[in-house]
Amino acid sequence: MSSKGALAGLKVVDLSRVLGGPFCTQMLGDHGADVIKVEPPQGDETRGWGPPYNEAGLAAYFSGTNRNKRSIALDIRAEDGKKILLRLLEEADVLVENFKTGSMEKWGLGYEDVLSKKFPRLIHCRVTGFGADGPFGGFPGYDAVIQAWAGLISINGSPASGQVRLGIPLVDLGTGMNAVIGILMAVNERHASGKGQLVEASLYDTGIQLQHPHAANYLMSGNAPKLTGNSHPNIAPYDLYPTQTTPVFLGVGNNGQFAKLCASLGEPELARDPRFADNSLRVANRDALNAALTRLFADKDGVAVATELMAAGVPAGAAMSVPEAMNHPHTRHRDMVVEMDGYAGTGVAVKLSRTPGSAKLAPPLFGTAGRDILRDHGFSEEEIDRFLAGGILFETPT
Repeated sequence: MSSKGALAGLKVVDLSRVLGGPFCTQMLGDHGADVIKVEPPQGDETRGWGPPYNEAGLAAYFSGTNRNKRSIALDIRAEDGKKILLRLLEEADVLVENFKTGSMEKWGLGYEDVLSKKFPRLIHCRVTGFGADGPFGGFPGYDAVIQAWAGLISINGSPASGQVRLGIPLVDLGTGMNAVIGILMAVNERHASGKGQLVEASLYDTGIQLQHPHAANYLMSGNAPKLTGNSHPNIAPYDLYPTQTTPVFLGVGNNGQFAKLCASLGEPELARDPRFADNSLRVANRDALNAALTRLFADKDGVAVATELMAAGVPAGAAMSVPEAMNHPHTRHRDMVVEMDGYAGTGVAVKLSRTPGSAKLAPPLFGTAGRDILRDHGFSEEEIDRFLAGGILFETPT
């Protein structure tokens, strides 16, 4: 088994900050890409998004998306900073950035006019809020703002709670994944053409893409989705049920699973009730079905019954807390928590048999690899000292 990863040899210059871009480049780094994180003089702002912080002063938010990278801090708006960046790009396969639309062009680093001509094999991935064009083109985007504009908040919550923001930055994370997919598509196409291209992944487009099945339901029926809490608009039983201990979520997708559920809960005749004979009827009679299941779960231990149901072929999940999920035996068996050098984070989700990804480098302190990176790219000690003295290279944030 290779320890280098499937993307070994791929060189990535990462100018992105916050979440979507860094999550993308961490995934690339997990699978072996050499990722140089180029930070502005003040650093990636998520370095300050705490507590919590570790003993070295790294915020958990920053640490969660910046392992397997080396950090250099540059002022790329200055001529010497631009010169350094262009030197880095001479050997790079991929550039990732999430600046406000037009910033790279303003600094003389636009893809069409400059980078594509200097580096025809370069793949330039631009992560944006709303894309570069259209009525909202160029506007800044943040996860919860996109959740609102893309309608995601409108379908999350219950009639009692009203609309609720999704509890994770799903749009940012999904955009990072789309950026990885787009980069790898462009890498694959480059094998045939020999040319790079511009890849754009926008939060808005991702937010719309993630609207399944609600968008599909609306586009077919013309009916606007309603808040349904934990239940599913198309499937029943698909809901969270209280027990004596931990609540249990059922995701029963077919009649066979429903029959197994009823048998496992000690009431097999429920599956033969004509009100619940198929999914459409179960959806139509959701309230009666939920009442029956709530009664059957009332005296159960949540973790035990969910485990028993899973073993019987019924999709069921005990509603774990984050600490319980991080410490669950299956999480640990799947290597989905990694620990090294005082760092702990979630593991590598995509498993490859011959070239597995791994966490090799802990998230970097600010600018710690600056000198080494410049030496690797042919700059002399005198030049490096001049860059430090001249406010081009930074080893402490401003």
